[in-house]
Amino acid sequence: MGGKKRRRMERPSIHPRNKYSDNPPDFALLASVYPSFKPFVFLNRAGRPTIDWTDFNATRELTRVLLLHDHVLTWWIPDGQLCPTVPNRSNYIHWIEDLLASEIIPKTSTAGDKVRGIDIGTGANCIYPLLGASLLGWSFVGTDVTDVALEWAERNVSSNPHISELIEIRKVESDGSTSSGEDLHNGESFNSKGEKDGSKTSAGDTEVLLPSSLHADLSSTKSYYGPPVLLGVLKDGEKLDFCMCNPPFFETMEEAGLNPKTSCGGTPKEMVCPGGEKAFITRMIEDSVVLKQSIRWYTSMVGKKSNLKILVSKLRDVGVTMVKTTEFVQGQTCRWGIAWSFVPPARKIILPHVAEKNNQSFMLEGLQRQFSAINVLQSVESFFSTLGASCKSNASSFVVDVSILEHQCNAILRTGVQGYNENNYQYMPETCNGSSCLPPSFEELCFRILVFQQIPGTLLVKGSLKDRESPGSGVFSSIFQQLEEALKNKFCREKGF
Repeated sequence: MGGKKRRRMERPSIHPRNKYSDNPPDFALLASVYPSFKPFVFLNRAGRPTIDWTDFNATRELTRVLLLHDHVLTWWIPDGQLCPTVPNRSNYIHWIEDLLASEIIPKTSTAGDKVRGIDIGTGANCIYPLLGASLLGWSFVGTDVTDVALEWAERNVSSNPHISELIEIRKVESDGSTSSGEDLHNGESFNSKGEKDGSKTSAGDTEVLLPSSLHADLSSTKSYYGPPVLLGVLKDGEKLDFCMCNPPFFETMEEAGLNPKTSCGGTPKEMVCPGGEKAFITRMIEDSVVLKQSIRWYTSMVGKKSNLKILVSKLRDVGVTMVKTTEFVQGQTCRWGIAWSFVPPARKIILPHVAEKNNQSFMLEGLQRQFSAINVLQSVESFFSTLGASCKSNASSFVVDVSILEHQCNAILRTGVQGYNENNYQYMPETCNGSSCLPPSFEELCFRILVFQQIPGTLLVKGSLKDRESPGSGVFSSIFQQLEEALKNKFCREKGF
């Protein structure tokens, strides 16, 4: 019973900076403003305006009017092409924004504050470049292989001259070459089975052998074959801040059509590839092993949670410096995100002047309305238990007792984590060497965290070491600061995370 309640309350919500976080689409208002949308709106059994989510024309018109009304974007796609949901796609954009703003992986670009990324398989809808450019002023390369997708992506870009200079549409050819601009329609159609085997890839004149463990994993599952993903798509010397991808989730169109509650369209090339999303993202991982720091953050959306653990394991095998995962929520639909990097992380050093206090406290002010003390208490437990710490919580007294080993403390302090929880995983290998990185040694820290309701919208979080003579008191102070940052990022409006 308690487990079910915990999972329900810990369910992630829409990203706080998402335009629709506090103001979901008002179908009645949109129907009154846009006559073309009105025929698709009706009242459900609860008397609320809605649309038929199984009607492609309805979902396409909703996307069109949302982009126009809320983002000042002119947009359209032909019948049968994948129709994106705007709130869900915005979540992905804002998550990448969080990754780029994080100090964990330092900025490597010399372009100042300018951000440039690549959208793998941008599709006819070109939704990520359009949203990223309009919301944040980012510049994009959008890639695809089919003439229809490239033509309509170009149309959607040119229909928005205020951001068109920020977006380049790039065609991926069967031989791995690329073209853009006026050259888009001069190439031949792509043979999806023309890609060479991925066991060896080359960058310039250097042949790169991928780790044998990755090959072993691939040999037991279906391998991806199809158009180039990143290798052969990036130009020589091209450096990007991120890549993003809405991969083909399914192995067959029959599998893609199993959800009878929605109709978002989608062509076989958008929805399907041999081996599904696991094989496609594995190819992305293979390519990233060669490209390394050419891209600061590699990211992809994931449709099946069961694939996350497999993909994270593959990433550990190839020696990435960081892996992060998250969950995207929109209504009843859940998707997951995975991100990794080869850029050496910025190390968190525990400085000698960190205050060694046995008792710590901070205030959580401006708590978002949907959250209460029990949500904060559960996140405190999740913050530590995700790292393997022993936690015992008492919901009636709002207390969590924590026992955490030295290496688990070090993991927190080295990563500068923003909100450890079951749906926001972060992996970072041990990279900090030398005595200057760590305080005096200890075996285990034991402490208690309490959450108090102060006034509506404000909570007090207190922490106290059980052993006042513990040599780890400085570490406790640093960990408590990390906990404060994580909870404020998650629960407080002013932080926006």
